Amino acid sequence: MNRNITVVGGDMDAKEQQAYWDHVQKENPNREIASLKIGVDGEYVNLTYRLVPVKFDRIRRITGYLVGTMDRWNDAKRAEERDRVKHGVLESA
Repeated sequence: MNRNITVVGGDMDAKEQQAYWDHVQKENPNREIASLKIGVDGEYVNLTYRLVPVKFDRIRRITGYLVGTMDRWNDAKRAEERDRVKHGVLESA
Protein backbone atom coordinates (compact mmCIF):
# COMPACT_ATOMS: atom_id res chain seq x y z
CA MET A 1 0.00 0.00 0.00
CA ASN A 2 1.44 3.37 -1.01
CA ARG A 3 1.67 5.74 1.94
CA ASN A 4 2.30 9.43 1.28
CA ILE A 5 3.98 10.45 4.56
CA THR A 6 6.19 13.50 5.01
CA VAL A 7 8.14 14.19 8.21
CA VAL A 8 9.16 17.80 8.87
CA GLY A 9 11.37 19.16 11.66
CA GLY A 10 13.05 15.95 12.72
CA ASP A 11 13.66 12.28 12.03
CA MET A 12 11.20 9.47 12.64
CA ASP A 13 11.49 5.74 11.98
CA ALA A 14 9.04 3.90 9.74
CA LYS A 15 7.37 2.12 12.67
CA GLU A 16 6.46 5.41 14.37
CA GLN A 17 5.25 6.89 11.06
CA GLN A 18 3.03 3.83 10.63
CA ALA A 19 1.63 4.32 14.14
CA TYR A 20 0.58 7.89 13.30
CA TRP A 21 -0.92 6.72 9.98
CA ASP A 22 -2.91 4.07 11.88
CA HIS A 23 -4.08 6.72 14.38
CA VAL A 24 -5.40 8.97 11.60
CA GLN A 25 -7.06 5.98 9.94
CA LYS A 26 -8.73 5.01 13.22
CA GLU A 27 -10.08 8.56 13.66
CA ASN A 28 -11.47 8.51 10.09
CA PRO A 29 -13.02 5.07 9.58
CA ASN A 30 -14.22 4.16 6.09
CA ARG A 31 -12.11 6.96 4.58
CA GLU A 32 -8.90 6.73 2.56
CA ILE A 33 -5.93 8.87 3.58
CA ALA A 34 -4.38 10.78 0.66
CA SER A 35 -1.40 12.19 2.57
CA LEU A 36 -0.03 12.68 6.06
CA LYS A 37 2.40 15.38 7.18
CA ILE A 38 4.04 14.84 10.55
CA GLY A 39 5.58 17.98 12.03
CA VAL A 40 8.04 17.24 14.83
CA ASP A 41 8.23 19.99 17.47
CA GLY A 42 10.38 18.83 20.35
CA GLU A 43 8.33 16.35 22.37
CA TYR A 44 5.17 17.08 20.36
CA VAL A 45 4.01 16.25 16.86
CA ASN A 46 1.50 18.02 14.65
CA LEU A 47 -0.47 15.82 12.27
CA THR A 48 -1.83 17.36 9.09
CA TYR A 49 -3.64 15.05 6.71
CA ARG A 50 -5.80 15.03 3.61
CA LEU A 51 -8.49 12.47 2.91
CA VAL A 52 -9.44 11.23 -0.53
CA PRO A 53 -12.74 12.92 -1.49
CA VAL A 54 -15.81 10.71 -1.31
CA LYS A 55 -17.62 10.28 -4.61
CA PHE A 56 -21.37 10.76 -4.52
CA ASP A 57 -24.29 11.01 -6.91
CA ARG A 58 -26.35 14.17 -6.78
CA ILE A 59 -30.02 13.56 -6.11
CA ARG A 60 -32.44 16.30 -7.12
CA ARG A 61 -35.99 16.97 -6.07
CA ILE A 62 -37.90 18.30 -9.05
CA THR A 63 -41.69 18.71 -8.86
CA GLY A 64 -41.80 16.44 -5.83
CA TYR A 65 -39.83 13.51 -7.29
CA LEU A 66 -36.34 12.44 -6.25
CA VAL A 67 -34.18 11.65 -9.25
CA GLY A 68 -30.53 10.69 -9.67
CA THR A 69 -29.60 11.25 -13.30
CA MET A 70 -31.31 13.17 -16.07
CA ASP A 71 -30.62 10.66 -18.86
CA ARG A 72 -34.23 9.43 -18.91
CA TRP A 73 -35.91 12.84 -18.70
CA ASN A 74 -38.10 14.21 -21.47
CA ASP A 75 -37.50 17.67 -23.00
CA ALA A 76 -39.97 19.43 -20.71
CA LYS A 77 -38.33 18.08 -17.54
CA ARG A 78 -34.87 19.00 -18.89
CA ALA A 79 -36.08 22.55 -19.59
CA GLU A 80 -37.48 22.77 -16.05
CA GLU A 81 -34.12 21.77 -14.60
CA ARG A 82 -32.21 24.17 -16.89
CA ASP A 83 -34.43 27.10 -15.83
CA ARG A 84 -34.06 26.48 -12.09
CA VAL A 85 -32.00 28.80 -9.90
CA LYS A 86 -28.81 26.93 -8.99
CA HIS A 87 -27.65 27.00 -5.36
CA GLY A 88 -24.04 25.83 -4.97
CA VAL A 89 -21.78 24.85 -2.14
CA LEU A 90 -18.57 26.83 -1.81
CA GLU A 91 -15.42 24.76 -1.52
CA SER A 92 -12.63 25.91 0.76
CA ALA A 93 -9.12 26.13 -0.60
